[in-house]
Amino acid sequence: MIILIFGGGVCAMVSLFGTNVPGEVVSGGYTNITIGWALGVAFAAFCTMRISGAHLNPAVTLTVAAFRGFSWAKVAPYCVAQVAGGFAGAALVYFNYREAIHRFDPGLEKTAGVFTTFPAFPDVLSAGFFDQVIGTALLMFLIFALTDERNFKLPPHAVPFCVGLVVLVIGISFGKLHGYAINPARDLGPRLFTILAGYPHNGLTDGSGIWWIPIAGPLAGGLVGGGLYDLTIRPFLPPAGEPKSGE
Repeated sequence: MIILIFGGGVCAMVSLFGTNVPGEVVSGGYTNITIGWALGVAFAAFCTMRISGAHLNPAVTLTVAAFRGFSWAKVAPYCVAQVAGGFAGAALVYFNYREAIHRFDPGLEKTAGVFTTFPAFPDVLSAGFFDQVIGTALLMFLIFALTDERNFKLPPHAVPFCVGLVVLVIGISFGKLHGYAINPARDLGPRLFTILAGYPHNGLTDGSGIWWIPIAGPLAGGLVGGGLYDLTIRPFLPPAGEPKSGE
């Protein structure tokens, strides 16, 4: 929910109060969007580190179950909670900005992207899918690197903000082909809300068939990234407690 409050909120600010409204200019544009999402992830992780280990993303939950012994019995309940959080965050942003949304987009034809992701090239969905796999693989690879006690050990309070920086650089580098969901819950929860809110072009019930890209792509990408870390980095790290190279 926290991720979507800040992420959806910054998308609303840029979309609704940018150069489209005379006298109202939000500087930064896409830069603002990447920073808003990154800080949303960082603060959400900070809030939940001691409760769930900051399980904010079904791709992370699945990958940790596959490679780090997380309980498979908790995977489905965690994913349901994550999707519900995304739905709630999107709903809060919508009701906060509903006056601006309906003035800017009376037919709800062009602002669904405030809440959920859409492909840059709807005729080539494979491009968005591959993009989601790469982005989430990078996310998971780096989360494993940042949290591996056999690697360089970060202070616990620094981990959420480093993960936020990872999200920032993914957004800067892989943000436009499909909106860098890199998190099925961040996309599906808000997409379900757009249906309830009356958006006709929502990617799920409009026949476009794009809804599965930001679900399947991140789930596959998380497993790829986690597997690559364990294949290429983890075997070469010293056992926990031993000095690292150069120490």
